[in-house]
Amino acid sequence: MNRQLVVKPEKCTGCRTCEIVCSYEKTGAFNPAQSAVTVIAYDEAALAVPLMCQQCDEAPCVKICPVGALYKGDDGVVAWYENKCIVCRLCADACPMGNMSYSPITRKMSKCDRCGGDPKCAAFCPSGALSFAPDDAGRDRKRTVAETIKAVYGLEE
Repeated sequence: MNRQLVVKPEKCTGCRTCEIVCSYEKTGAFNPAQSAVTVIAYDEAALAVPLMCQQCDEAPCVKICPVGALYKGDDGVVAWYENKCIVCRLCADACPMGNMSYSPITRKMSKCDRCGGDPKCAAFCPSGALSFAPDDAGRDRKRTVAETIKAVYGLEE
């Protein structure tokens, strides 16, 4: 069974440990700017939400890649063949969540790859806001968080 990162914003303290751990795992340096996780604070809603690649079913980044470097693996993770990537950055432009980025340190594209099945952000989250759970565990939670944010910011349809 595929697993996904599940976010529980009500538990997030905004400590950004996930960003620090991710950047270290990806680059060997404690630099949140190089993390594949970004904590977004919604002050009016009193929420902090760690955002990372949503591993989209119909991933726009995969569709736009001109050289076929990105693909959706059997485990549900959008991954890439680094040797094929020409670093054109079209994938970053196509990502609706902004979770594909260029790293000036590695001079490569970067995104959440779930640390090969052992996501460090979830393992080190001190408040339990991040967990690695079966695929269906987070769907209702994502919908609830989105509805809360929409309501607070007056984005109701």
